[in-house]
Amino acid sequence: MRYLDSFKLATESEESGFVLSDIKLWMSCYSDNVYPFKVFPPKKLVRLDFEDVTFLCGSNGSGKSTLLNVIAQKLELMRSAPFNNTPYFSDYLGFCEFEARHGGIPKGSRIITSDEVFDFLLDIRSVNEKIENRREQLFDEYLAAKNTPFRMRTLEDYEEFKRHNEAKRSTMNAYTVRRLPEELYGKSNGESAFSYFTSVVKENALYLLDEPENSLSVKLQEKLLEFIADSARFYRCQFIISTHSPFLLSMKGAKIYDMDSLPVKECRWTEIGSVRESYDFFKSHSSDFD
Repeated sequence: MRYLDSFKLATESEESGFVLSDIKLWMSCYSDNVYPFKVFPPKKLVRLDFEDVTFLCGSNGSGKSTLLNVIAQKLELMRSAPFNNTPYFSDYLGFCEFEARHGGIPKGSRIITSDEVFDFLLDIRSVNEKIENRREQLFDEYLAAKNTPFRMRTLEDYEEFKRHNEAKRSTMNAYTVRRLPEELYGKSNGESAFSYFTSVVKENALYLLDEPENSLSVKLQEKLLEFIADSARFYRCQFIISTHSPFLLSMKGAKIYDMDSLPVKECRWTEIGSVRESYDFFKSHSSDFD
């Protein structure tokens, strides 16, 4: 499903006109503090057209994440993590335009960045560390209750009496499990990151994903590829994704923009420099696989 048809960035002449209209910028010779101005004119990138799944690929510093953030802010998408905002960001957005269909951009559309996923993993770790500390406390509590005689004298002692009796009848593990909140995930970082995408992505929405392959093994990248393809095909989702992953870029029917080319252009995934380098590397070591 396609909600966002196209997006237009500021042209070189529009950027120059903005600089000339601001005496401080003009006097400072268009200094580097005007991000995201100056990022895209050197790439001769003005307009992008999108499919159900569109990839932005390129080396570090190629502008992939900046482009996603510009689109997300112009479309006023939900986000959970901060981004590299500047005093000139809103000025830049004033030159941007987009074309949408099917009644516009759906509610619930959002950008999901690597920082957001990393924060989620840290939250899981923090909660699980607290659970682990509570586990140690319950071990001590079990041993004390099991080995210390207790006699109920009033009704106020009833709960304590039950606890002592349970400790005497139960194993330490059973006693602890019944009192311990469940750990959020008994999974690796990669498995937790993958589960984050599958829990956050819902039906009927536009999603901007910034390098979602981070923390994911090859197998999990393949599972993410399948999940994205199914979400676009069956659940009316649209995706714009920045990535280095050849496994994601291999998705059939996706549009790919090479952010390293000058000008930026569409390409096949097998034409991407990093993919070709990986291919040449494995090809040169093909005898090791025999």
